[in-house]
Amino acid sequence: MVQGRGSAVVAAAVLCLLAVALHCEAATYVVGGSSGWTFNLSGWPASKKFKAGDILVFNYQRGAHNVVAVNKVGYDKCSTTPRNAKVYTSGKDRIRLVKGLNNFICTLPGHCGAGMKIQISAS
Repeated sequence: MVQGRGSAVVAAAVLCLLAVALHCEAATYVVGGSSGWTFNLSGWPASKKFKAGDILVFNYQRGAHNVVAVNKVGYDKCSTTPRNAKVYTSGKDRIRLVKGLNNFICTLPGHCGAGMKIQISAS
């Protein structure tokens, strides 16, 4: 029995180390750099290679903007699709990327239409 418990402890330790290693690989990006989450950022992601699990930090003056993760239709039409999309409003929002296309818009009137939106592809 002792041998079985030892194996379980070793397996648990390996899983913990793997989880830590995966977490360490994630990068953190401040959207828009020092300018923060603002208008005309469509070119900002171009020089970066994003991976699923990376974290985007959206910095902006609270109340002046928001961040909403939407699907491609929502991005193209500047609308909250799906309707129950989470709206971030803290001014220091941290969002973990999923594999594939990640779309973000500001839903304050006129903001998305004026270019306050980004698309990021994560591998």
